[in-house]
Amino acid sequence: MSKPLLQIIVASTRPGRVGAAVADWIRDRAGAHGGFAVEVVDLAEVDLPFLDEPHHPRLGRYVHQHTEDWSATVSRADAFVFVTPEYNHGYPAALKNAIDFLHAEWQHKPVGFVSYGGVAGGTRAVQALKPVLASLKMVPAVAAVPIPFVATHLDDGRFQPTEALEAGADAMLDELAEWTAALAPLRRQRSAAA
Repeated sequence: MSKPLLQIIVASTRPGRVGAAVADWIRDRAGAHGGFAVEVVDLAEVDLPFLDEPHHPRLGRYVHQHTEDWSATVSRADAFVFVTPEYNHGYPAALKNAIDFLHAEWQHKPVGFVSYGGVAGGTRAVQALKPVLASLKMVPAVAAVPIPFVATHLDDGRFQPTEALEAGADAMLDELAEWTAALAPLRRQRSAAA
């Protein structure tokens, strides 16, 4: 039996961002965890325009190839980790845009958070995300990995975690594995109905 697919979504598209380095760390940690096949999805590479579909996403009637491609990417995932900075007490517009392009593709999938920023460690961005994701029938993990003063964890462009961050990541991955298994019947039911 194949492992469920965990997609790590890099939310920041800003030049000079640290999100890719943080995502590399959580990718390696998730690989060592062993509960998932792991894939990194970088929104800077996906390069979606601002939402340009004429029909509501719940209809799944996409007219643009970039939306079809994004739908296929998100559809193949069983769970997610959003790696997000905090911008002005919120999360990046690129992440909201990427979420809003789709609807059913997100449903019945758990999501964990690795957030970063200054003193708050991105926690306000995560709190802003949770009601958006709940409206899409996603299940946010309680265990999360907030990284305060993220710049202090960088060494020559590589993210250097503390033991506490590694323990937090393991707890989040354990919870995601539990939710992924628990929600699998709902995902199968939705796929069968599609």
